[in-house]
Amino acid sequence: MDKILEAVVMSSYPNNVKQGLVRRVIEAAKQPMDSEQCWSMLELSTKLYLTGDTKYKREIGKEVLEVYGHYHPEEFEEFFNVRFLLSLLQEGYGPLGKRSHYVLDYIQLGLQFVLESPSANSIFSLLRIEVLRKVCERPSPKQCAKISKLLTQHPQCIPTGKHQVLFCQQLIRCIGQFQCVSEGEEDIMEFLEQVNKVSGLLQRIWRTQTSAILPSLKELFTIISSTEEQEAPSNALASVVQFVPLELMDGVIRNLTNDDSITDVQMMTAIGRMIDWVSWPLGKNIDKWIIALLKGLAAVKKFSILIEVTLSKIEKVFSKLLYPIVREGALSVLQYMLLSFQHSHEAFHLLLPHIPRLVASLKKEDSNSAASSLEQLAELIHCMFFRFSGFPDLYEPVLEAVKALPIPNEDRIKHLLGQNAWTSQKNELACFYPRLASKSETGKIGLINLGNTCYMNSIIQSLFMASDFRHSVLNLTEGNSQPLMTKLQWLFAFLEHSQRPAISPESFLSASWPPWFTPGAQQDCSEYLKYLLDRLHEEEKTGKRIYQKLKESSLMSQAVEHHYLNKTLIEKMFGGKMMTKIRCLKCLNVSSREEAFTDLSLAFPPSDRHVRGSTSVLPVEEIGPQFIEPSENPSQLTGSPWILRKPPMAGEPATLPMLVETLGFQEPGEQANPLSSDAVGMDAAKDPLSACGEQACAPKDSRSVLDLINYFLSPERLTAENKYHCEKCASLQDAEKVAELTEGPHYLILTLLRFSFDPRTMKRKKILDNVSIPVVLKLPVLVSPEETEDVCQGEKDRAGPESGFMSVVYDLCSVVVHSGISSESGHYYCYSRECTDTAPHGQPWDGTPKPTSDKQLDFEIQWYLFNDTRVSFSSFESVSNVTSFFPKDTAYVLFYRQRPGRQSCPLHKALAEAGRLHGEPSLHKDLMEAISKDNILYLQEQEKEARNRAAYISALPKSPLWWRDFDRDKDDDNSSGGCSPAAGGGGSGSFHGLVF
Repeated sequence: MDKILEAVVMSSYPNNVKQGLVRRVIEAAKQPMDSEQCWSMLELSTKLYLTGDTKYKREIGKEVLEVYGHYHPEEFEEFFNVRFLLSLLQEGYGPLGKRSHYVLDYIQLGLQFVLESPSANSIFSLLRIEVLRKVCERPSPKQCAKISKLLTQHPQCIPTGKHQVLFCQQLIRCIGQFQCVSEGEEDIMEFLEQVNKVSGLLQRIWRTQTSAILPSLKELFTIISSTEEQEAPSNALASVVQFVPLELMDGVIRNLTNDDSITDVQMMTAIGRMIDWVSWPLGKNIDKWIIALLKGLAAVKKFSILIEVTLSKIEKVFSKLLYPIVREGALSVLQYMLLSFQHSHEAFHLLLPHIPRLVASLKKEDSNSAASSLEQLAELIHCMFFRFSGFPDLYEPVLEAVKALPIPNEDRIKHLLGQNAWTSQKNELACFYPRLASKSETGKIGLINLGNTCYMNSIIQSLFMASDFRHSVLNLTEGNSQPLMTKLQWLFAFLEHSQRPAISPESFLSASWPPWFTPGAQQDCSEYLKYLLDRLHEEEKTGKRIYQKLKESSLMSQAVEHHYLNKTLIEKMFGGKMMTKIRCLKCLNVSSREEAFTDLSLAFPPSDRHVRGSTSVLPVEEIGPQFIEPSENPSQLTGSPWILRKPPMAGEPATLPMLVETLGFQEPGEQANPLSSDAVGMDAAKDPLSACGEQACAPKDSRSVLDLINYFLSPERLTAENKYHCEKCASLQDAEKVAELTEGPHYLILTLLRFSFDPRTMKRKKILDNVSIPVVLKLPVLVSPEETEDVCQGEKDRAGPESGFMSVVYDLCSVVVHSGISSESGHYYCYSRECTDTAPHGQPWDGTPKPTSDKQLDFEIQWYLFNDTRVSFSSFESVSNVTSFFPKDTAYVLFYRQRPGRQSCPLHKALAEAGRLHGEPSLHKDLMEAISKDNILYLQEQEKEARNRAAYISALPKSPLWWRDFDRDKDDDNSSGGCSPAAGGGGSGSFHGLVF
């Protein structure tokens, strides 16, 4: 019968004819037959099943085997013996070089017919040994899946005792070497099915033998932490973790993170490879294990590992949000990585270029998964905006991308940041500053944040960018007996000449620290600036003078020179004077007091008060209009509003006080008019005081710095509880108080009083009003008759010297921005530019109008954005629009520099001239040597860090194609079908890229 069957199978008959003949043979096999005939048929069917070159032949072999196993059990048991099975497993079947791949299938098929036989236990014992040997030989995924299928169906064949633990460990090693060589979707799905069968066997073993779990996990960690492997272990290992009971997680993670035998490189390698598992499409709880290990590392303060792994892997995790099948787990890991990485903006900033494209892709997908992910992503982004404010230029495209998505409230943001931080002790991360490989492309140097010291950093950078002040500080001589000024000189010198991307201001912080400030807490930068300038002033004032660079000038008389050389450097640079006058409304007596100031604190006028239309109760008489009339002479004087005053006559309109102005552009050949400009966005003739240059215009409902200054200078009525005690009347009387500038500082500092005390909440609240900032403004300064005579020499249109107002022009040079809603929290950063005189060498500062091109230079000078360690190029447009895009980011402290001209005081002219003549200051020997040594030290540190990081990074699993996900999404927009990432599936190429 075996000859007949073999002849039929090998014949060239059609399959339907063959099938009929085979049916007859099989039916005949159900009848009793002798042992020899059974053996012959079993040998033939074994040959067909194991070596058949077609599926049809193998199917026939299978059918015959099943019939003989069922109808001739004794003969089958005798044939299917231990020796035969051992030969199959060890030597294979078929000719050399063409051994059958179906041995395991054959054994699984035959086992069902010998389960009750006396030889069953011998066969099980044999298989327990042989399957262990097989997995030690690292079979292919397909063969491993067959072993798993065999053992799942016949658990009696699973190794026991110590061999069982070894079997699990070796099976995990097999999984670690699994690779899918094909990119076809069908092949990939088959590969995933094979992996699931193997990992499913592990789950079955662990359920019945929990003692095998921990040794298996130890082996898994050994594989993923190995730094010696030529190839990274397969992501298929993710399938192993999903079956580990979550109740074991805490103990496993605790043992791992506290194991001293595991090196940092091994741990970093392991967690890096685990993070790659987020791309495994069928895994469960993988994100929970990754997050648990990250938290465990934070608990034992392995911050360097966390930093390296986060920075190297976060972009790859982010890219997996494109794929619905792994999106949930990837988003969980991404949330933890970002929310825990709170010491630096680096991780978040790596994602900025990719966020708009991902958001667009998720919106296009239009699924519940995408909608949910978009909301969570937007929440995450706003948390990062809150934590790392001060990057408006970088954040603008991202903000535009998520503007239509919900914004979490501040309590929610603080909750998320609070519960995910690596540590509550911020000083523990003080040494892990943002990695800056090289100096900023701007050539400027940043300042390291020493723990909420951004308030100091922004002030120092603003002072440093005040070039006249910087040059004066750097030119100070050695041995000046001014310790704080000396520290500032050293800090400025390092900011000027260091090769480091950022330097630590720790020494200066400790020296300039206001004693009432709380260490580690956010402080008011304006309060710090006042304290710092006062300290520097008092230090020099007490006799430790160092500033001797300014010699006599041809513009100075001996008396004037003596007067100004007696001033401290702070007075020369930032000092101005103000006259406060109080006029009794009964006797009209005026008392006055002159005070020095280094900054003007500008309150916000009441919302119902229109400053530009406010009037003075005490009009000027016989002096002419108080507005600055358009004139060819920008220094034209205007009468003081309090000279020869008398009450207005009934029905006579009150005259307006002199107001602060902005300057617009001037076209060639046009009359120099400080109140008009081609860039004005409204009819200047109807409301000349509302005119503003293009760079300072703001929405109609917003305020301007000019409003605040005019409010500051406008008269204040003292009545009721605020009545004035008039010495002449010897009683309390209604009065009017007005402030007038009598000396404009070289650098004008304006502080916008945004923080006010709210008696209801008992907290300081912030005024978030958008305030437009003029890039150029003119301040009215009251001048004495003597100064008037000096300024007006040679002017034909003036009858004689008299007191009056003179317009002093100021250029904006720095803006300190506060981001947040409270003075006790938030973040400070600053915009700055180098305000220098644009006149060529040798050109006198005679106050004559400059050409248009020079005026436009005021707007073209490069702006920089200083945000702690990061320095970047910026623009005045960014300065102007920052609050529009980020409502909590508001201008707080402004620095203006007086523009040299005829209206400038002799000191300011001398300062400008000295700056132009001396050029870059020369540093004293000790300071130059210190900078040189530190630059050499920095180069050595860079070399050492490069070596150390090379060892770390080389240990990380390579992910060279993580960006391919984004590129593919862009390129495949026009692809058809449901295989694009947005469609929720994955084409053959994209799916392969996802898994592997």
